[in-house]
Amino acid sequence: MLKLYYAAHTCSLATHIVLEEAGADYSTVRVDFAREQQKSPEFLKVNPKARVPALVTDKGILTETPAMLVYLAQSFPASRLALMDDPFAFAQVQAFNAYLCSHLHVAHAHRMRGHRWVDADDKASIAAMQRKVPESVGAAFELVEREMLKGPWVMGEHYTICDPYLFTLAQWLEADGVDPKRIPRVIDHRRRMAERPGVKKAIAEELA
Repeated sequence: MLKLYYAAHTCSLATHIVLEEAGADYSTVRVDFAREQQKSPEFLKVNPKARVPALVTDKGILTETPAMLVYLAQSFPASRLALMDDPFAFAQVQAFNAYLCSHLHVAHAHRMRGHRWVDADDKASIAAMQRKVPESVGAAFELVEREMLKGPWVMGEHYTICDPYLFTLAQWLEADGVDPKRIPRVIDHRRRMAERPGVKKAIAEELA
């Protein structure tokens, strides 16, 4: 059985959704960030990076959301969540998720986790990073809106692992200071995602 280590309001939701939608047999372990459980010796044995998500498989432990999403898509091919029968389309799936991971999520993290890039006592630099977030995150979402979101799903008519990942990051855009009116297609995508049974179930478990 697969085991997902997660925390509420984090990118672990994307993997949680895909586990549901792939019909996987899995269990979950909540990591309490308020109590800094991600830094505990027990969790560091699971993920030395001290972050979620982490996915325990019968072959070992996976970290990093794009890797977990592809692993699940390949492990449950009947779900057809990654367009793997078309090498170019699969590469596009990978490219989209890589952009979310390497750029959009990082821009978002500047709002709360500036200490990852500058000294924690450098208040001016951290404040400057926070002020930049509405612009940097907004620009990233506008690029997704304009160039990447084919519609109705990210890859067009076919629902893929890109959709739960985009949905997860789109949960935070208002808190990042992004005006949702600037990205109506992203907002419509978020609304339709929220109506899916697997999405509802994953969110309900994480927020319980």
